[in-house]
Amino acid sequence: MASNGETSTGRPVPERDPNDTVPEPVRRVPPTSRAGRAGPMSNAPAGEQPAGSGSPPAATPPRLVHMIGNAHIDPVWLWPWQEGYQEARATFASVIARMGEYDDFVFTCDQMVLLAWVEESDPELFEQIRRRESEGRWVNVGGWWVEPDCNMPLGESFVRQGLYGQRFLLSRFGRSATVGVNLDPFGHSAVLPTILRGQGIDSYLYLRPGPHESDFHRTLLRWQAPDGSSVLAYRVPHEYSTGAGPVDGQVDKALAALDPDLSEVMVLYGVGNHGGGPTQANIESIHRYDRMGSFGRLRMAGPREFFDNAVAGDGIAARSGDLQHHAPGCYSAHSGIKAWQYRAQRALLVAERWAAVTAATDGLPYPREELEGAWKHVLFNQFHDILPGTAIEGAFDDARDQLGAAVTTAKHLTARAHGTIARQVDVPFEPGSQPVLVFNPHTWPVSCDIGLHLGVAPADVVDELGDAVRWQPTQSRAAAAASGRTSLVFRADLPALGYRLYRVRGANGGPSPRTSLVASPTLLENDLVRIELDPRTGWLCSYLDKRTGLDVMAGVDGGTHTQVCADPTDTWGHRVVSYAWPGSPMDVRDVAVRELGPLRARVRVQRAWGASTMTEDLVLDHDSGSLRVDVTLDWHEEAHLLKVRVPTSLDDPRATYEIPFATIQRPVDGAEEPGQGWVDLTGSVAGRPAGLTVLVTNKHGYDISGGTQPSIGITAVRSPVYAWHDPYLLDPDGDYAFQDQGVQRFTYVLLPHAGDLHAADPTRRAQELGMPPRAMLESAHDGPLPPSRSFASDGGGAVMITAVKGSEDPTGGPGGADLVVRAVETLGRAATGVLDLRLLGRRVESPFGPFQLRTFTIPAGSEEPVVELDLVERPLSP
Repeated sequence: MASNGETSTGRPVPERDPNDTVPEPVRRVPPTSRAGRAGPMSNAPAGEQPAGSGSPPAATPPRLVHMIGNAHIDPVWLWPWQEGYQEARATFASVIARMGEYDDFVFTCDQMVLLAWVEESDPELFEQIRRRESEGRWVNVGGWWVEPDCNMPLGESFVRQGLYGQRFLLSRFGRSATVGVNLDPFGHSAVLPTILRGQGIDSYLYLRPGPHESDFHRTLLRWQAPDGSSVLAYRVPHEYSTGAGPVDGQVDKALAALDPDLSEVMVLYGVGNHGGGPTQANIESIHRYDRMGSFGRLRMAGPREFFDNAVAGDGIAARSGDLQHHAPGCYSAHSGIKAWQYRAQRALLVAERWAAVTAATDGLPYPREELEGAWKHVLFNQFHDILPGTAIEGAFDDARDQLGAAVTTAKHLTARAHGTIARQVDVPFEPGSQPVLVFNPHTWPVSCDIGLHLGVAPADVVDELGDAVRWQPTQSRAAAAASGRTSLVFRADLPALGYRLYRVRGANGGPSPRTSLVASPTLLENDLVRIELDPRTGWLCSYLDKRTGLDVMAGVDGGTHTQVCADPTDTWGHRVVSYAWPGSPMDVRDVAVRELGPLRARVRVQRAWGASTMTEDLVLDHDSGSLRVDVTLDWHEEAHLLKVRVPTSLDDPRATYEIPFATIQRPVDGAEEPGQGWVDLTGSVAGRPAGLTVLVTNKHGYDISGGTQPSIGITAVRSPVYAWHDPYLLDPDGDYAFQDQGVQRFTYVLLPHAGDLHAADPTRRAQELGMPPRAMLESAHDGPLPPSRSFASDGGGAVMITAVKGSEDPTGGPGGADLVVRAVETLGRAATGVLDLRLLGRRVESPFGPFQLRTFTIPAGSEEPVVELDLVERPLSP
């Protein structure tokens, strides 16, 4: 296309760079004369040799430059995915054409979704790609479905990127990628070396952050994950794309930014973002500058040769931790895509667990293809311009639809599995009662509040033994009183990855249980904690844990709980270090008790600022030391942001963030940081260890700030212009769409502790918050299954199961799948994992190192031994 130096047919047009230092233009010659080198460099008279022909001069710098031809394609960014679909085909056709013209040209391809698109839309072109790959000239790297955001997805999503990407390569090309590539994402989680090594990848190519954005400056480094896994990582020194003309400018800038002691380097070239790939002018100039010796020897290659040679070298710098920061505003841009992804990932993890259970216990065919299709929707929409919220507005309509389809698939599979189990549970008939089966998707016991909407006027709730459980009525979701529908909430104590039968009785209810709950506009209290609210700020001024005598919020000023300020930064938040800016508090409009009963109390705080409103429901259970806050935000501000801040009275605090499959400590300096389901601030109160953990749904941008009131800040909303990239200046008279206008919801939970952040098990608690148990109304019937059952358990200790699924390779066992179980050590210290797989009558007991991730396959329907797998589900070598 014209913008990439190509004609409308997709064929590159040779361009002349005005800065080209070679005086004579490239002469176009027939492809047959380009046997590994370009034709003559000029129209010099017969007998004269043009400058730069023949062998490089003796004075050529002693450097080998591996020229990596690529076509970084954003399948979505300033265009919809349908345009990216076409551009992949046009780009790959251009690449194949270049291979017919230059027999030393090598192309490097990542993002397997692009190959999948070409395979389905142009099978003939795909066969040419397969042939060139077999020759070693088409090099597949990355091994992931897309280049995703590398901080916000769940750890299981990173696993699935390579599971489906690498298996695609194995099935089409007979080999998987060994070099990881994430050129364009805006930061890289510390856990990625664990994931990469588990997928057969030993090296990594990335661009951001640059040396001016980070505390590390080496081009080549050995990057180590929290579990000790490591990869050899190379930071692209100057962009991944070039223009369509000569590459001298790219090489100049790259060499200037490289470690000066490297004798071999990689420089990427080719028209990118909207595709295009290497052009004839690119390739001709590589030949020309190689003959001239301008930069050393230039060799077109894939990255494997460079990394193989680098491994043999000495003195490679080591780096542990994550690779940050670039554009931290992307962790809070477009709240919708964050919430949709949060829900879809977890819905699929739940669905595959129950599908695996019913495959093993009932022989129900494991829905491998349905789950793969749904996961690929999720993985595609983790692309680094979709999940970060930096694409055009219309791209998020497509993302909403695709993620909605994934959730629909997950819910259907879950309902089918639950129905299969429920119809076999023995549910005796009892007049005037409604049986309820509650399913727990977690591999540890869960005690939680279950909300129901049903057609029985409740008088009592009992368990399978007839013992009363705590419950209370809540406001019906049906506004019409004539609907006959009522709502209630009750306490369910559930077995690990299992179910339990309860009944809602409509008559003969017993007396209401005694409760110690106290609720007023200024107080929430039970036997465990006393929480005081300041009516002026609508926020906490004391959080006393009666068990320890510690108050992590003694005397705090809740006036900083909400901070609204102007946000002049672009969609990405380029050049932002912190969003912990001074701001105006939202005005408190009302504080009122909305619910008080034997089970829980709820105080509602309503706020307003400008045209926006925020409602926070503060919920305290009768037997809990934690406070849940359900937030409904109706936002109508442009180019503003809202921080929801939790101030504390902690001294000497230190900050810990959950990241995928691990945790990481970061400075208490107000920097905007990415995080997963929880963040923690631990220090002391009156010289005694104390801390506060905050669990959060749907949000990923945080700061932890020091000062007289150390605080945890959640970036609740930003409303920049869609796809606005600094340094472009917005037209004061322009008509722009601003993000995040309207209603959104999220929840956060406060967990005070006595200095040990793991005492309350925040990783499991965050999982429970994001993947709540499901209740289903059931009818009375006979059945062979008991009223309560557990199918699998990890014991609730340091080692936590993260996935229970069917094998990707069909087997002859029940449901056509063996069982695959993945687990991770969560506390950062060695432990023994005990995986009790009751659905198969098997038990796996194995040691785990700190933050170690391990995957096992357990054959279904046989006593064959348990086998450990890599993350592509290949057996590990002994």
